[in-house]
Amino acid sequence: MKYVLPVVGTVAALGLFAFSTANQAAMAVEKPSYSDTFEQLDLFADVMARVRSDYVVEVEDGQLIEDAINGMLQSLDPHSSYVNPEDWLRLQEQTSGRYVGVGMEVTQEEGYVKVVSPIDGTPAKEAGIESGDYITEINGETVLGLSLTEAVNKIRGKAGESVTITIARADEEPSEITLIRREVNREVVTYEIKDGVPYIRISQFNEKAAPGLEGAITELRRQIGGELPGLVLDVRTNPGGLLDQSIKVSSAFLDGGEVVSTRGRDGANLESYDAAPGQLLRDVPVIVLIDEASASASEIVAGAIQDRGRGLVLGMTSFGKGSVQSLIPLRGGRDGALRLTTQRYYTPAGRSIQGTGIDPDLYVSSIPDDGEDHDRLSESDLPNSIENEDSEAAEDLDTEETVIDFPPEDFDVQDDYQLQRAVELIKSGRYTQRLAELQN
Repeated sequence: MKYVLPVVGTVAALGLFAFSTANQAAMAVEKPSYSDTFEQLDLFADVMARVRSDYVVEVEDGQLIEDAINGMLQSLDPHSSYVNPEDWLRLQEQTSGRYVGVGMEVTQEEGYVKVVSPIDGTPAKEAGIESGDYITEINGETVLGLSLTEAVNKIRGKAGESVTITIARADEEPSEITLIRREVNREVVTYEIKDGVPYIRISQFNEKAAPGLEGAITELRRQIGGELPGLVLDVRTNPGGLLDQSIKVSSAFLDGGEVVSTRGRDGANLESYDAAPGQLLRDVPVIVLIDEASASASEIVAGAIQDRGRGLVLGMTSFGKGSVQSLIPLRGGRDGALRLTTQRYYTPAGRSIQGTGIDPDLYVSSIPDDGEDHDRLSESDLPNSIENEDSEAAEDLDTEETVIDFPPEDFDVQDDYQLQRAVELIKSGRYTQRLAELQN
């Protein structure tokens, strides 16, 4: 089974999703012979034996080996890692949309845990935790000196148990937030009618995404009393999920044809994934909302709709995770699984968005312009991130040439300026004109 995820998996158990950020550079050496490899394995065994006999406290062999495997894999890229048997079971629960946890995507920056995004319908989201927050303490103990995995393990726990984290936020005093871990049975698709325009939000691409979208379309048609006048599809802060779900969701808007392609090492193992024929929303105007935390499967859907000229993409440049991970069970899962980056993915136009993200057709900010240059957290910022093989695409954007539509200074961000602009485009009829301009 293949996953196109920025975070779901590996140490994602209990609803705390983590980008691993081990900063271990691989040395450029000649390809070793088998004899060289066995000599290195002998070296590993010697080191492990010395640790077992002489380290100041007793250590467990299993934990040493697991940490060594993770060190090797995490030196490759931020998304490859070892999934131990316990986390393997939790990961399977999570992709089904049911898990125990607090619900955050996190990474590590300058020794602290940084929140990439809280997940809808979870304790973290309900407690007001925001993207960009730093976790400096867990249950009163500093996170400095801890690896990301160690910090994540301290936040994990059983349903009903609490964990207190200290949050540091720009221009605010640190504050303590107590979260109660709970079982979350998330409906990842929500919908409503916004000022006469149907609106559907997909918060994650687990196994419920495509069925939930189809159900939402059916119900919105019933409420409207016919075909939809347009649709706003919201994948902001959506970290991604299952590759097959991104294909099925795209099929609602595309009548066959390519959604995404993937390529392995040296361009090998080329695979193309097509939308199913018979789109559910033929000729319905579609605007996709994205932001800096839209990643992976979210970017596949947005990129396919954009490249195929099927709709407009509105918001801010997305996260830029353009790699595919394969989950490889070890001994049928009894020894856990290997989560390994095996392919890059490409939009229908052949674009790799690795590290660069999807640029919207219309740049619209969610917050007023304060005159500051706010750097976005992107895939390219993660240690050991795979480079985009297209050097021109990987160049930084010239922000001076990017025209961003900011909300007024007194605008209440809770009113969602990006969504308002999308609804106005569809209602005013300017959607068709803007789409035609992009296609010419």
